[in-house]
Amino acid sequence: MKDKIKPTLVLTIICVAAALLLVLAYEATKESIAEQKVKKFSESVELLFGKCEYTLLDENFGAEGVEAIAVTEDDKVAFQLCVDGYSKDGINVLIGIDENGAVSGIEFVSLGETPGLGTKVRDEDSFRQQFMGATDTDYPFDTVSGATYSSKGMKKAVDTAISVYNENKEAILNG
Repeated sequence: MKDKIKPTLVLTIICVAAALLLVLAYEATKESIAEQKVKKFSESVELLFGKCEYTLLDENFGAEGVEAIAVTEDDKVAFQLCVDGYSKDGINVLIGIDENGAVSGIEFVSLGETPGLGTKVRDEDSFRQQFMGATDTDYPFDTVSGATYSSKGMKKAVDTAISVYNENKEAILNG
């Protein structure tokens, strides 16, 4: 009987100790991770609109994938979206919409797509240019050869940003 209880007890103690160490590691690093996320977001907004002051909204307007919305003092809006490409949540991107409601820029916060294939949505400037100036979701769209899922993920991100902006413009700009 003692031989059956001892391994179970030892394994339980090891698991509890490992769980406690994970909790301690999380608690020790969560503020640093949050600060890095804020810093990366700010850098991406700056790349999108230049040096500017912005306000973060607490609302995502029920849209799937919208992680943050920033509104500048001159009514430009940046949507941070995390969408599926080939990888689940592989595209984390900022979509900039200017004061006229048109897509004015795209900056990548992170890209977890296949190097050399899915990353073409970031690396091929001509692909990103097709979204510029779009004010609704009906615009000509060409996928990147070899990166169909990633291309469709980018289109979904841009379409979501445009839709949320158009449906909630007053609330976003006055929020």
